[in-house]
Amino acid sequence: MAAKLVRAQHLRDIEPLFVELPDGLSDPAVELRACLLGELALIGSGDGRRSLEAYAERLGELGHPLARLPRTRLDIEHRFAVRVRGLGSVKTVKQLRSRFPEAPSTDGGAVVGRGASDARDDGRANAAVRPFRAGGWAREPEARFFTLPNPLSLDDFGISFIKELPLRCLAGEGSRRGRALACVTTADDVLNELFTASYVGGVNGQGQGGAYARLYAWDSFYALMGMPTGVPLLEAVRRAADHRWLRFMAFTDWFHHDTSDLAFAVLDPTRTRVAVLAATDTDAHRDRPA
Repeated sequence: MAAKLVRAQHLRDIEPLFVELPDGLSDPAVELRACLLGELALIGSGDGRRSLEAYAERLGELGHPLARLPRTRLDIEHRFAVRVRGLGSVKTVKQLRSRFPEAPSTDGGAVVGRGASDARDDGRANAAVRPFRAGGWAREPEARFFTLPNPLSLDDFGISFIKELPLRCLAGEGSRRGRALACVTTADDVLNELFTASYVGGVNGQGQGGAYARLYAWDSFYALMGMPTGVPLLEAVRRAADHRWLRFMAFTDWFHHDTSDLAFAVLDPTRTRVAVLAATDTDAHRDRPA
């Protein structure tokens, strides 16, 4: 509803809704106004308006989850809800290689991958997969975290390393025709995919709207970096530049290459911690006989 109002109404017609400050968060009208502020921030409207700023500050005092997001779109969010002609989902190795530089495949990466230890963290995993659960993607996403016995060279952080990790999304890798591939990407690319997953929604779900899609994307982004949510967003952006971000794909029962398949691996600045997030919007039972 908030997204529709922002698109249909002028700011001058919306601004009077924020004159009276809320006393609590239980009123649905307060939730609507919080979402309106979130939607306005994404389109770059309302920044500096006294009534809107006061309302946003009050939401922060009351502990509303959307209040931790800035009132303006950050540069790293420049692709949020922006459609680029000719750039849809990456479904093939050719598309992946044409858009991103390929990460090397090395024997050293495979050796380090075999020595990785599972660092299970259910809370962190739940935050990482939230954009896909909220958007109603077809299958349960996979979020895994690993620690390494020694720092991993950036040259060894590629598909040969990833293939050695015990990942559900890579189970049976090599049993189908096609070569697994990993490419170096950027923090803004990953963040945008997380936002889009929730904003657009999956084939079995529905989009969440901009305000909460933005929140879920940032929560997932923080989880991938292993960063507490109390860290300011601009500081998180600075730290993200010190991480190495990969996209990867393979030819397994997970990667169907028909709707949306996403898989990322993130190496932290110490080069000893790796996070992996994979999600698919293809129904796992689609090809099974009735």
